[in-house]
Amino acid sequence: MRDFKSLKKAKVKENRRRQDKQPRDWKKIFHRLLRVSVIVSSLVLMVSGGFLGLRVLFSSDYFRLDSVQVVDAERVSHDEILALSDIQNGTCIFDLDLERIGRKIEEDPWIARAQVERVLPREVIIRVEERHPCAIVNLGYLYYMDAQGTLFKLLEPEDRLDFPVVTGIDRNFLLEKPEEAHGMLTEVAQLIEELKGRSRFNLDDVSELHIDPEGGIDLYTYVGGVPVHMGYNNYSTKLDRLESIYKELEPRLTGLKYIDLNVLDRVIVKVDTRHTSEKG
Repeated sequence: MRDFKSLKKAKVKENRRRQDKQPRDWKKIFHRLLRVSVIVSSLVLMVSGGFLGLRVLFSSDYFRLDSVQVVDAERVSHDEILALSDIQNGTCIFDLDLERIGRKIEEDPWIARAQVERVLPREVIIRVEERHPCAIVNLGYLYYMDAQGTLFKLLEPEDRLDFPVVTGIDRNFLLEKPEEAHGMLTEVAQLIEELKGRSRFNLDDVSELHIDPEGGIDLYTYVGGVPVHMGYNNYSTKLDRLESIYKELEPRLTGLKYIDLNVLDRVIVKVDTRHTSEKG
């Protein structure tokens, strides 16, 4: 018969031997701590030295701005853009807030976008994208409109007037329904762009574009002021139909009441009977 007491004592002794702690090697631990301390101290010194070196370098004359180049500016002069940027020669190139400078330049109504770049060590390049008017919008006051349908500048006495005039949208409508108004102006801008590439009937033949929120866009011919009902959309196809007969219509413009291009595959021409009776 097995002796369970002796077996139990043997297990207890065995467990006690496993739990005996080995003496710590304090010398080895000390060397490890010393090595870590040296590495950390070295890293701190390197970072501090690098930071101090950069501060000294940045505060030196090596990165002092001495040249500002303006690219793609035509309507707005180099000096005007520099004045808007408020960039001063001698400023550390890394102290310039490029986004803020770009926003300041874009405050000029002729500037659509301004991108400012650093060119190390001492130069800044300002790339501008200017707006170009495609029409004049009459809101009581006259405003330039660009090819995106954006009103960007109130006309001044020295501004050019040789652009088609857009009517039909008043100031209150623009303020109360800006998205709808902008959509209509965008349609007008698309129609103007389509007219630019035409040979038989183009912008030179148009004096006014009138927006009717319900009926769409009406062109008014330069000769005779005849309304041409364009509606919305499919401007290329409609102008193709008009151009196909415009050679015959052009001598008769003063006797026409309107031209309607909104009917599919045909051009409806309405003769002004009053003009005919007066002539007879």
